[in-house]
Amino acid sequence: MANLNIDPATLTVMENALRQIVDEMDLALERAAFNPVMSQARDRANGIYHKTTGEVVAQGDTGLPIFVGVMQYAVQSALEAFPDLEEGDVVILNDPYCGGTHLMDVKLVRPFFYNGRRFACLANCGHWTDIGGNVPGGFGVRATEIIQEGVRIPPILLARNGVIREDILTLLFANMRVPEERRGDLQAQFAALNVGAERLRGLLDKYGDSEVERYMDELRERSETQMRAYIREIPDGIYRSEAFLDSDGIEPAPIRVALSVTVADDTLDFDFSGSSAPVKGPLNGTLSVTFAAVFVALKHIFPEVPINAGIFRPVRINVPEDTFLNAKYPRAVSGSSAEVSLRVVDAVFGCLGQAVPDRVPANSFGSVANFTISGYDPEQRKPYIMFRFSGGGYGGHASGDGLTNANSPIGASRTTPIEILEQQYPILFDYYRIRERSAGAGEWRGGFGSEWQIRLARGEAVSSVLGDRGRFPPTGLHGGGEALPTVVEYRRGGAPYRPEHTTKDEGVVLRDGDTARISMPGGGGFGNPFRRDPHKVLKDVTNGLITIEDANTQYGVVLTTDRDACRIDEAATRQARGGRVP
Repeated sequence: MANLNIDPATLTVMENALRQIVDEMDLALERAAFNPVMSQARDRANGIYHKTTGEVVAQGDTGLPIFVGVMQYAVQSALEAFPDLEEGDVVILNDPYCGGTHLMDVKLVRPFFYNGRRFACLANCGHWTDIGGNVPGGFGVRATEIIQEGVRIPPILLARNGVIREDILTLLFANMRVPEERRGDLQAQFAALNVGAERLRGLLDKYGDSEVERYMDELRERSETQMRAYIREIPDGIYRSEAFLDSDGIEPAPIRVALSVTVADDTLDFDFSGSSAPVKGPLNGTLSVTFAAVFVALKHIFPEVPINAGIFRPVRINVPEDTFLNAKYPRAVSGSSAEVSLRVVDAVFGCLGQAVPDRVPANSFGSVANFTISGYDPEQRKPYIMFRFSGGGYGGHASGDGLTNANSPIGASRTTPIEILEQQYPILFDYYRIRERSAGAGEWRGGFGSEWQIRLARGEAVSSVLGDRGRFPPTGLHGGGEALPTVVEYRRGGAPYRPEHTTKDEGVVLRDGDTARISMPGGGGFGNPFRRDPHKVLKDVTNGLITIEDANTQYGVVLTTDRDACRIDEAATRQARGGRVP
């Protein structure tokens, strides 16, 4: 129930002020980071958290959504390890088993004090392009334990009373490649925390700490109330679905996400019992990632609900320890953050798509195809590690076509501009384009995937890729068609090479002139393709996105061509569609 002593106008101002603080933290981190994955692609997030519980208070609009729940767990782990944090203290961690994702996502947690008492915690997370380990970049496809993946950092006090402990950094950076870049990224994360502290202090100076705290509590209560109201709109019942990962990179067997969702009045129960057992390779999911992916999916379905701890309260999640979605030491987890989380999102959509079909889209492209290339640049005379993820198509939905070349559903990221990559690394892009014919057909078709090819310009390099959707392409919904799968292909010395596990490999040696190509899936289609407006089909043909044959076989639209134009043969289309044309 809303607090009658709360002024609605002030509540709106306070909500936007908190979000603005975090947005500025995101921007500060983005501007100061050394590696392009953080500075250009926005693989980072900042947030404000409760002073003692560690619950999320606010996260910015451009922070990576998968970090919403994950960072709450990270802050809680830091507070559990150091309950008496003082002003100027900063905790560093990347441990996947206590609030982490994969080792490359490094988190800082800092208590914020006002007038001598702890008021909140500030935290951020950034993707470092290397964290040590067997494979440059951290995506070791054949890793069977986390020790092989890089440096694991449990919650450690990195700064005490504002003084950074350089001996800890010396130890950490001695075990990482390109340490000067890692130090620059760390300094950027510190800078973002400083910006957050300055802006939050300004807000408290203006309104008073007790008043801001009161409104923060109210925002949490209202988010919970709003979430419960949306859940009441879902018909009570038990809904089941499953989704599959191609393999773990070592064993060929697919990995199953099994989900049962129970809707009862204003609560949701998610049960992942029946999912595959822990796997040998790096496609195990951490508990914090599984939880976070559930809430990312719910945020897609109910985008109006603000991000804070209130949205978690009506939801219960059961992830048994004997499943791959609750990884325990020493399981390898480098694929947890993106690939595993995306299958969890698919499973949630599969369940709730049965209950509220107008709110849930068809499958998205569902993989970021983590791609790394590393070596020594003879021209710039220095080692390098380039990491890149890819966009693809979103699924069609009840009110429109899916997005083309969109960021993944667990991200608010963007692909690094090719000009930046070509400037910083010894590679050239042969092309970066929309992948034609990759979308699933439907009354509302899926969006189209992307396709790119890079060429090593000089020297020798080693490449790895950890992706998915090579064997299980995005599926349609309510009669929509499936999209094309992911394709990974290298050409070495002119000869083609495709990974045995379709989208997963490591240690691929490249020499001057060799290429790597990744073709990303589109999104699944939504609804019967024969109900699609023929003029929309014609437009896709004239734009070169599908062929005339696709228009006929997938949509039942017959087109004729002459020297001037491509036209719809309405009589033949009506016949092909059984006499029905929208």
